Amino acid sequence: MSYQSNFQSPAIGNSFDRQMMQQCLQLARKAIGKTSPNPMVGAIIVRDGKIVGKGFHPKAGQPHAEVFALREAEELAKGATIYVNLEPCNHHGRTPPCTEALIAAGVAKVVVGMVDPDPRVAGGGIERLKRAGIEVIVGVEEEACRQLNEAFVHRTLYKRPFGILKYAMTLDGKIAATTGHSAWVTGKESRHLVYQVRSACDAVIVGGNTVRQDNPYLTTHQVAAHNPLRVVMSRRLNLPEQANLWNTDEAATLVFTEVGSNPELQKQLLTKGVEVVEIELLSPLSVVKYLYDRGLSSVLWECGGTLAAEAIAQQTIQKIMAFIAPKIIGGQTAPSPVGDLGLERMTEALQLERVTMRAIASDFLIEGYLSNRSTL
Repeated sequence: MSYQSNFQSPAIGNSFDRQMMQQCLQLARKAIGKTSPNPMVGAIIVRDGKIVGKGFHPKAGQPHAEVFALREAEELAKGATIYVNLEPCNHHGRTPPCTEALIAAGVAKVVVGMVDPDPRVAGGGIERLKRAGIEVIVGVEEEACRQLNEAFVHRTLYKRPFGILKYAMTLDGKIAATTGHSAWVTGKESRHLVYQVRSACDAVIVGGNTVRQDNPYLTTHQVAAHNPLRVVMSRRLNLPEQANLWNTDEAATLVFTEVGSNPELQKQLLTKGVEVVEIELLSPLSVVKYLYDRGLSSVLWECGGTLAAEAIAQQTIQKIMAFIAPKIIGGQTAPSPVGDLGLERMTEALQLERVTMRAIASDFLIEGYLSNRSTL
């Protein structure tokens, strides 16, 4: 299943339109990691070639980007053009429809980056504006607009959070030495990028083995103000009583375990402010279903190979971020980033699509989307 716009316009805008849409995306990014389950949206109002109003959606429950832009523009919005990276809503949710606000303000033209995949909108906002006599252009910088909100699109279409598997490995495919020691596979520049990626995600997931061996913090290390929800999956809850993740002053921690596991540790975790959720049969799929119900849109998996393989097999991962360091560690039993997937022939290998590669200091980052799991 893939989402395609039914409102592609043959006119995709001039250079000024594209410039304004890129500024919308910059505005939208100001709320990165804070809007779920809503999308990130920025809006700019232009009159006589000058910006007279702008705004972005700060978080769910707050006014949408168009409303902030209209407030700033005031009477200058009449006869103006508004740029917005996502189709204006046309339904009553936590906030009134943006289409009605735009019509009431008397804007003459609306330039839209992409159609909203939400069935409550899905072109309805565009049609409402057209019926009101407003000129509408759709598809300006559409690829960039869809990339920004790929998690929102996936959540909307598939009723699951968008999953990213991130790992760092040596040139010979190891994520740690045979002893389990893994600090550090990649350089500080790659780790800095990971902190930025965390800041854009709603949750980061690890398994119990990662907690026991690495004792991670899973924060953004003050690279950004937003820290994701830190999630631990442990069927038997055989976790240490002391761990960095149990300190919830800086970031919240949620532990998933199976019913009845280690009740004594559960009590200790609860007294430290750690949330514990018992699930009858713990699995990546059961966890992402729970996180979807909590309103999360994007999940970063920073787990070991066994859990990574389960998450891939259960199609809870859509994107791969593989950091590769120019190092060789060797070791027949040294762990690999993905465990057994039950595949026996190279022709069965999972193929990545839309692959990109870039250098980060001495490391390389390869990104791609798993076939038939992507949002775009």
